[in-house]
Amino acid sequence: MKRVSDLKTAQDGFQQTHHKPQDFRDRFALGLVKFLRVFADRFFAGRYGHRAVVLETVAAVPGMVGGLLQHLKAIRHIRDDQGWIRELLDEAENERMHLMTFIEIAKPTRFERFIIMMTQAVFYNFYFFLYLFAPRVAHRVVGYLEEEAVISYTQYLEQIDAGQVENVPAPVVARAYWNLPDDARLREVVLVIRADEAIHRDTNHEFADQIAHKSDD
Repeated sequence: MKRVSDLKTAQDGFQQTHHKPQDFRDRFALGLVKFLRVFADRFFAGRYGHRAVVLETVAAVPGMVGGLLQHLKAIRHIRDDQGWIRELLDEAENERMHLMTFIEIAKPTRFERFIIMMTQAVFYNFYFFLYLFAPRVAHRVVGYLEEEAVISYTQYLEQIDAGQVENVPAPVVARAYWNLPDDARLREVVLVIRADEAIHRDTNHEFADQIAHKSDD
């Protein structure tokens, strides 16, 4: 699984970085993500637990779509996938566990569950065709989405530390998945999830760079 190995790594090894756009494809990807961020900010404001539920619903899609299309491509060309399929499917599984965790914490309403369904339906179809025709842009979009996720979770931590959000006990599913101590709380959960998102950020930017280099050859 591509997830942070332990809580200490999540605290000490975390870095907040930004990939500077190199061309119009990167600028398109960044612009799209910034556009989507506007809606998230307006709808959820400072309710980061509820924002995380919808965010992780979207974030769990790209890895599964990318893994599927890379699988089909490897079969078509009768070649090795160079580890991309497993990496992407692990990412999808990891994001799904983020969602399962925050459903326990945020308890989404029926309306928010409806928003989740609609968001997933629209984003899945959009991302499928984006990856099919422009995989480099698709990976860059995810890289920038993960950059925004890191920012959101950092702001979430700031709210917890300021006492604006109750530092509730960590759900059982989170303690089991990340091997957290029995007395772990929300702050520790957000730390490890933020570290996961940083891993996905770097991985997808790296995949986009690899595709770009292949195009230049």
